[in-house]
Amino acid sequence: MKRGIPMAWHGLNRMVTGWLVLLIVTFASSSINAEPVNADTNPSPTLLVMGDSLSAAYGIERDEGWVNLLAERLEGDAQVINASISGETTSGGLQRFTDLIGQRQPDIVLIELGGNDGLRGLSPDQMQANLASMIEQSQDAGAQVLLLGIDIPPNYGQAYRDAFTGVFHSLAEEYDVSLVPFLLEDIALNDALMQSDGIHPTADAQPIILDNVWEALEPLLP
Repeated sequence: MKRGIPMAWHGLNRMVTGWLVLLIVTFASSSINAEPVNADTNPSPTLLVMGDSLSAAYGIERDEGWVNLLAERLEGDAQVINASISGETTSGGLQRFTDLIGQRQPDIVLIELGGNDGLRGLSPDQMQANLASMIEQSQDAGAQVLLLGIDIPPNYGQAYRDAFTGVFHSLAEEYDVSLVPFLLEDIALNDALMQSDGIHPTADAQPIILDNVWEALEPLLP
């Protein structure tokens, strides 16, 4: 069941500069993040995760991240390839995407990008165009798509925030793809589940993220 994006960041008194510094900087290399999480000689299906720091296990051990937990849950039934890079924008993801989808030939593509676009105040229209291109390439390659949405702090103004979050819903409707409206549902306002920077989830939060994703992902699995 799809849930609307809550006012999850409302009242969250975090410094905008903290968001910009910690999510925009790239902390991992694509050569590392594009490797299979669970190597298998004949995987079926293959899942490709295109994300930023929220999927790259920033600030925690890599094997504690929700993508690795997903690979463990699917062990023996699928191969999970994590192509997430901390600090990635939709533009950066799009630049890498054509080669990745050609090389990996995924059956399901999970797109978790856009947060850094919002934190930089980039155009929601351009963000939508970048995500749309990745969705179109996925569908042209015969892959199903799961779009993982995110929200931004209220500091950017309600009009921009509405335009930003509206991108995910518009794309899900236009391309008939599955949507997780807010990846950090039940996490973002819980200090116990957020790292000291107030931005990135802790290791304890990762199973909750996986549950948020799994609800929409499971129907796509054969």
